Amino acid sequence: MPVPVPRQRAIPAVEGGQARAASSTVGPAQAVPAPGALPCQAPPSTSRETGGDNRDDTGHGSDAHQGGFHSGSAPTGTAPLTLLVIEDDPAGSLNVPTLLDSAGKPIRVRTARNLTEAERLLTDDVQCILLDLALTTGGRTAADVGPDDELATLKHVLRLAPRHAVLALTASEDAEHGAEAVRVGAQDYLFRDELDSRLLSRAIRYAVERKRSDTAERRLTESKLRAQENARLERGLLPTPLLEGSSLRFAARYRPGRSRALLGGDFYDTVRTSDGTVHAMIGDVCGHGPDEAALGVELRIAWRALTLAGLCGDELLSTLQQVLEHERDNDEIFATLCTVDIAPDGRRAGLCLAGHPAPLISRPARSRAAVVGVVGADGAGEPAPPVAELLPYENGGPALGLLPNARWPRQQVELGGEWSLMLYTDGLIEGRTGEGRERLGQDGMVDMVRRQLAQGLRGEELLRAAVNEVRDLNGGELTDDVAVLLLDRVA
Repeated sequence: MPVPVPRQRAIPAVEGGQARAASSTVGPAQAVPAPGALPCQAPPSTSRETGGDNRDDTGHGSDAHQGGFHSGSAPTGTAPLTLLVIEDDPAGSLNVPTLLDSAGKPIRVRTARNLTEAERLLTDDVQCILLDLALTTGGRTAADVGPDDELATLKHVLRLAPRHAVLALTASEDAEHGAEAVRVGAQDYLFRDELDSRLLSRAIRYAVERKRSDTAERRLTESKLRAQENARLERGLLPTPLLEGSSLRFAARYRPGRSRALLGGDFYDTVRTSDGTVHAMIGDVCGHGPDEAALGVELRIAWRALTLAGLCGDELLSTLQQVLEHERDNDEIFATLCTVDIAPDGRRAGLCLAGHPAPLISRPARSRAAVVGVVGADGAGEPAPPVAELLPYENGGPALGLLPNARWPRQQVELGGEWSLMLYTDGLIEGRTGEGRERLGQDGMVDMVRRQLAQGLRGEELLRAAVNEVRDLNGGELTDDVAVLLLDRVA
């Protein structure tokens, strides 16, 4: 955003159009021009700023100000358009007629004879600039305005006032020069010898509105580009599972709690190491902001690197805690974590919990029928409800970042020949189940998943249905991040 030009002195309340003429103060060198055509050019001995010294009893200034010109009086309590005219015609041939905006209110006018004076008069209340393309450099150096460029002065003004509408003024025989000014950045061009009140007023209004439209469109485009870039960055920070060579099927769902965000404090990952072991992880950094999301990404990347380097169990979690302690903003930040390493044969796994909910494992109905001997009325085995239960939690350790010398024991878990293992964050179980304070909880989640499995849902379908049902039970979007990871093994 351009920096506003500092005001070297306050602009007097008396500008063109803010006071009526006090004819008694008009001297020979300040003759009042004919109505409808007030000169922009002041005698060399006078200032082009609107004067503040000729004030009447009411505090208003006189239109006999030194070198300034006006276009009528402005109604009290309104914010009329203000035009800054930049021209240095020594003959004073440029006449600006009385100007009115679309509501019939007078347009205030200021004049500047050079770029230095224009920079001083270019305050926040100026909406439009009328620039004479014949303006000389006004004492500036070639490095300032580039005298070899015919439009160097215009380009300098555009740099000086990037938020203002600019009208270029040129001779009628030099239309090409005016068109080039528009290509450079002016909103429109006018012919010097064809100025009249109606044409100039309309051109000013058009230029101001076009500049507003261009500015809004540019900001919208920039906003879209930033959003697209942020989305690409956030998508790039989400993991791509490394399971090449594994027979396990992978599915995941991720829903950040922050509005219009793609990444939250929850994180997950899955990799297969060279010995055939599949490692899965899911975690949750306390909090929901971008700092927590960034920390979650750091922990996920550190986990992948450490896992591929051969670390596992307590050694891996201890190292991750060191990463967390070095990267967090304050000592109150912690993260929960669940890691699973599945043996190459897929029938057993090691489980480590750091303050995180235990995973849910489900097995097909025939496994339960074989174990408990469920039979139908005709004596034949009949389909039984799928088994869905939580893995043991008793030997879990504390969340990362809570205790300096904590330990996280690795538990051995038997999985069986065919199974689905679901890892999740607490966002899935802490949603409400109605208007009261009751939460879904782990037991409610187990019942929900068991019912969905009985309906034949698997993989992505199962995760989508689970997250959607939790959201519906909550009565709207969940405020916490939700991450769910599913690994399936089919015998």
